Amino acid sequence: MGLKLGINGLGRIGKLTLWHHVGRKYFDEIIVNIGRKVGTSLEDIAHYVERDSTYGLFHGYLYGHKSEPFIHNLDEKNGSMTIDGIKVTFLRSFRNPAEINWRDYNVKIVVDTTGQFLDPTLPPDQPKGAARGHFESGVEKLIVSAPFKIKDKGLAMPDDAVTTVMGINDNDYDPRHHKIISNASCTTTCLAHMMKPLINFFGPKRILSASMATVHAATGSQQVLDRMPKTGATDLRKNRSILNNIILTSTGAANTLRLVIPEMEQIGFIAESVRIPTTTGSLIILVLNLQDELSGESIRKDVINNIYKQAVSDAPNKYLMYTNKQNVSEDIIGMPLVATVIEGHETHTRTANVIIDLKKVAGLGKDILSLAEETVIRIPITQAVIYGWYDNEMGSYVNMLGDRIVTIAENM
Repeated sequence: MGLKLGINGLGRIGKLTLWHHVGRKYFDEIIVNIGRKVGTSLEDIAHYVERDSTYGLFHGYLYGHKSEPFIHNLDEKNGSMTIDGIKVTFLRSFRNPAEINWRDYNVKIVVDTTGQFLDPTLPPDQPKGAARGHFESGVEKLIVSAPFKIKDKGLAMPDDAVTTVMGINDNDYDPRHHKIISNASCTTTCLAHMMKPLINFFGPKRILSASMATVHAATGSQQVLDRMPKTGATDLRKNRSILNNIILTSTGAANTLRLVIPEMEQIGFIAESVRIPTTTGSLIILVLNLQDELSGESIRKDVINNIYKQAVSDAPNKYLMYTNKQNVSEDIIGMPLVATVIEGHETHTRTANVIIDLKKVAGLGKDILSLAEETVIRIPITQAVIYGWYDNEMGSYVNMLGDRIVTIAENM
């Protein structure tokens, strides 16, 4: 029968996931559910799959500029075609996961890239569909390409659901118990690989606070031209044109990060996002406040950079990259199997003394103050600024997602 992969959705992540697995050749056949008619024929789907405004022609991306087109054998009746020797069938009838006929194609593992079915607590019979509907259609394992979003805040995460980032906590996945796996987000993936080496070296107690801002490329949820907001919309900026605006928005990376790195619960953390008019290639600016050693030796730039160099050397998966080159966002696009590229050239640290008057610290009684020789103390604090690049589409996120899918398939 061969090993088959189901992909639900053919937007940016769905299309690039198809590219990834056609090139990877791990699955013998791929079934893609679009859930609606596309254009006038199957040829229009082939046209869409073959070309990409960011990454170029599909065959050129995989094999270089001398390669030939490799989409053949279009079968309109069965909705199938051959892409680089892999049979790919496109389903165009149902959007509700419970109605998709995965069982007819013997599909046991599905990645849902629609961004619509992110609540693992909803039962499968929801009128507009739910993630668990895939199980009604014969699926055994479901990976979602975004963080979970539980609508009812009073409900806990189900025991059969888990969030993982490859190279960080992928071993948290237990094939005996977990059926729904979130691959987190592109920003969380990059951020996790920036934070984990620092936590391993300093420990969470010495990281007094942290904040990040992602300078993020545009996504499909944004508008090409200004548009009126929908009923009940509270963020009016999301309806402004991404073509010619820098747009302040939010990110859930801080909340998701705590799921994959539990030590983050001990660290005060703020995460912000700024959208810019580029198609892909994003940047995290991470700012940390670190407590210096008692020896009085300050944490310098080379200390931070050496932490990352050692982490790169120790990690067998090569998801983290360190460079002293002066990059721009275009240099990161399509970079394979790299979750984060640390821009060591731009790492900065500054150390200053924080002056604390113990008389003004709440909770310190007179008996404690009487024991102190001085009531004004100086604590050396180092602020570090670290830059991490990531291709939020193919190079970082989709490749990490591809590894997650394959590791789950290997244990089925």
